[in-house]
Amino acid sequence: MQLTYGVKDKPKTGKLLAFAFQQLLAILAATIAVPMIIGHNMSTSAALFGAGVGTMVYLLFTRFRSPVFLGSSFAFLGSMSAAFAGAASMTLGYLGLIIGAVFAGLVYVVIAVVVKFVGTGWIDKIMPAVVIGPTVAIIGLSLAGNAIGDLMKGGAVHNIIDGTTIAVVNGVETIVPNVVSVPYANVFLALLCGLVTLGVTIACSVYGKKMLKMIPFIIGILAGYALAAIFTGFSYIEGAEALRIINFDIFQQLKQSSAWYPNFAFLTAFNVNGDGYGGANVGAYIGTIAVAYIPVAFVVFAEHLADHKNISSIIEHDLLKDPGLHRTLLGDGVGSIAGAFFGGCPNTTYGESIGCVAISGNASVRTIFVTACMAILISFIAPFTLFLASIPNCVMGGVCIALYGFIAVSGLKMIQKVDLGDNRNLFVVCVILIAGVGGLVLTIGKVTLTAVACSLILGILTNVLVNLKSKKNNGDKAEAVEGGEKVEAVADNTQAEAEAAATTD
Repeated sequence: MQLTYGVKDKPKTGKLLAFAFQQLLAILAATIAVPMIIGHNMSTSAALFGAGVGTMVYLLFTRFRSPVFLGSSFAFLGSMSAAFAGAASMTLGYLGLIIGAVFAGLVYVVIAVVVKFVGTGWIDKIMPAVVIGPTVAIIGLSLAGNAIGDLMKGGAVHNIIDGTTIAVVNGVETIVPNVVSVPYANVFLALLCGLVTLGVTIACSVYGKKMLKMIPFIIGILAGYALAAIFTGFSYIEGAEALRIINFDIFQQLKQSSAWYPNFAFLTAFNVNGDGYGGANVGAYIGTIAVAYIPVAFVVFAEHLADHKNISSIIEHDLLKDPGLHRTLLGDGVGSIAGAFFGGCPNTTYGESIGCVAISGNASVRTIFVTACMAILISFIAPFTLFLASIPNCVMGGVCIALYGFIAVSGLKMIQKVDLGDNRNLFVVCVILIAGVGGLVLTIGKVTLTAVACSLILGILTNVLVNLKSKKNNGDKAEAVEGGEKVEAVADNTQAEAEAAATTD
């Protein structure tokens, strides 16, 4: 594709700040969602800080040649929950999160060392375009449900009683009401705000001039937020609560917290007298954390490859060769450890960031660096962090339709030159798409193979199966060619000897 700014280009300061803020908006929802899902008072601000630090580490290892932002990884949700759940009476809590991230990061380091000495040729053999293309598409398609789910709900919720449950309290059966949180806003209002966001984003990208064309997400989100704010303003009229889309109550957290810095994971982890960890047999529990984190790291490795193949096709430069897969792995692994030290969440390369590069046409790595700086700075500014967190789901859903869609399309573009008239290629693509879109997920113990990982594994196996005979034929042809060359050589020698004898006579 035609990029307005290449990897090494330097946008002017004003544009650079706007581009960086757009990247921040693109990765924000997913980055802060992980600590919100895990709970245990994990700080969204600390997760944002950790993402910024992890991205800087990644940029350093990749020599500022890969324009990708690192954010909180959803793949480790189960692992993080296991770190908090503990075993019997043992739990490491926040310290467990950091130790787990170290284990996951070391997996990347080990693979990076192997790649450094073995090279990347094996990747092209087991994961050619016919495998990696549809796998990248699945990364986007597997997130489609999240985008549409968000599109149809606001950010403000209220609690209602949905039936009752009989619970045993102090040995006595008690009827307990089921309290369920449901959105205030009518589904159609949320959908309207999301579609306005999407429509403005598309209009700016297609018809916009100069800056408008390059920051469509910012304009789209602001338009959707403004409409949602108008509806929410009227919702405070008695009887009009269904108009409430934005959760302005979130700003009350400013009064509840007096700390000027985020609740960093390491502060709680090493606070022995506080809520850091408990349990005497820490050594035994480390094994539990290793089992929870290490296998997942191998799963995320597959997504790491797919993401970098994707961004390589967008910037038309193979990042697996320059700066090299070993460097991207080191950056991702060490960056994940650094990010978890502050935010508790292992990081990974973000498809949202890659989609933002594709749509805006801005691949300047300086944008990613400034985004990382901005994430670190904003994490200390509570009002601004809360404002970003107040962006309703429906607005982010509208943006994510475009982001996730571009990821899917960029994957499909990788197979444009693949001959789908050949049943061998057709079967590989079919298996990957159906397994991924169908949501094939396998849980083995504490390890969950995501739809992306499952579809990639099936795709590799299918590709090997359909090419077994062709490889055998190629081997036979090579042997025949080699034999032919030998026969021809013998004939040449015989002819040469005959000519020499005739000359001598």
